[in-house]
Amino acid sequence: MFEGFETRDLDTSGARIRFVHGGDGPPLLLLHGNPQTHVIWHKIANQLAERFHVVAADLRGYGDSSAPEPDENCINYSFRAMAQDQVEVMAALGYTQFAAAGHDRGARTVHRMAMDNPETVTKAAFVDIAPSYHVWTHTTREWTTGSWHWSFMAQGGGLPERMLSSLPAEWFMEYKIGKAGIGLKPFTDEAFAEYVRCFDEDTIRGSCADYRACATCDFEMDKADFGEVLVQCPALVIWGAQSHTGRNYGDLLDVWRPYCAGPLDGGAVESGHYVAEHAPEATLDWFLRFFAA
Repeated sequence: MFEGFETRDLDTSGARIRFVHGGDGPPLLLLHGNPQTHVIWHKIANQLAERFHVVAADLRGYGDSSAPEPDENCINYSFRAMAQDQVEVMAALGYTQFAAAGHDRGARTVHRMAMDNPETVTKAAFVDIAPSYHVWTHTTREWTTGSWHWSFMAQGGGLPERMLSSLPAEWFMEYKIGKAGIGLKPFTDEAFAEYVRCFDEDTIRGSCADYRACATCDFEMDKADFGEVLVQCPALVIWGAQSHTGRNYGDLLDVWRPYCAGPLDGGAVESGHYVAEHAPEATLDWFLRFFAA
């Protein structure tokens, strides 16, 4: 995986971030979601590196990035804090402007990054998410039962950490990413092994803090910004037609329009939630058309 890429660690103002990078061309940052790592991009990274300088990073609290002790309000696991890590990574590589794409939690990080840094993010791609504020303000029975981990991992007092730590990592990872009717077939053995390896005490603590922040301080930021602070750069929204997101929200372009001031493009992909691994060819096609335009 990531043949020809260099692996690096960088100490930002809030965490130590692990990333791989390679290729030539305009800079393109790729961010992953829960419970995975930068490895989600391994099926398309080399093809993208033929056109871009690709940087695929682990979010703080995930993969081989550090998992700082959460502060009282988990503000250091807000998407703003996660975005700042990545802005600093790109600055260390010499980039004050760059394009970014994210899946799941990584897409929420890119969303906040684009709002906070409109002069920095030149294009943004959001893969298989609705905006967090829309999620919290449009909950349904179907969404709640399918997205049980949002409320479970946001609980305090150490409950989710202790329960998740008691599970065999391989069993949990298969349960979490092996979606009904799809299973583990789209995932390579090497990628699945990496996800299992990185499911440890640190990443459990970090990911639970991420979900607590999403339900508290992130929500307050999004509530204050709704209708006032929009994504200014061109945006791409793609989603899995068979994913929980696609089934619950339908046409996500309609959902995203109130959050974007710039041009908006995208559509459904024949896949489940893990779009870049379920449908790498379609994901690559969308990315090349959007980012290379």
